[in-house]
Amino acid sequence: MILSGKEIENQIERGKIEIQDFDIKRLNPNSYNLRLHNELLVYTDTMLDMKKDNPARTLVIPETGLTLFPGTLYLGRTVERTFTDEFVPMLEGRSSVGRLGIYIHVTAGFGDIGFDGFWTLEISCVQPVVIYPNVEICQIYFHTVEGNNGMKYRNGKYQKNTGIQTSRMWMDFQKGDGQ
Repeated sequence: MILSGKEIENQIERGKIEIQDFDIKRLNPNSYNLRLHNELLVYTDTMLDMKKDNPARTLVIPETGLTLFPGTLYLGRTVERTFTDEFVPMLEGRSSVGRLGIYIHVTAGFGDIGFDGFWTLEISCVQPVVIYPNVEICQIYFHTVEGNNGMKYRNGKYQKNTGIQTSRMWMDFQKGDGQ
């Protein structure tokens, strides 16, 4: 089941969900709006390789806005850090953002119990669009878990991140997991 907005607030008060800089004004009936940080990463190679740590450059989103273009993957992150050891966090774009043709994730909207960090967003668009820093770009919602949830995300390659994370799939190949 998905937690209601009021239940998200209750779980934050109980310490079961953490949302850094929680603001009741961003709480929805069954989700919480997260904001876009002012930095993006863009891969510098035109062809990406799963077995490589692909290089990327930083773009800063000025207060006056930044135009995104189709055909480019922009990696962003949320302003807010989140953590829960009790619920499955999930991320979706806000409908107002989707109606501008902006996707906030390719496939990585699913979090693990125990994930602690900022959410990396895989942003793309269907036509040129201007974005701004600190805009409420996506929403996080929480599912309850049935059964033993003793297996928690503790040492994952994205755990306790402090910035935007490029793909670390290359690490799976080093361990032999990606082949």
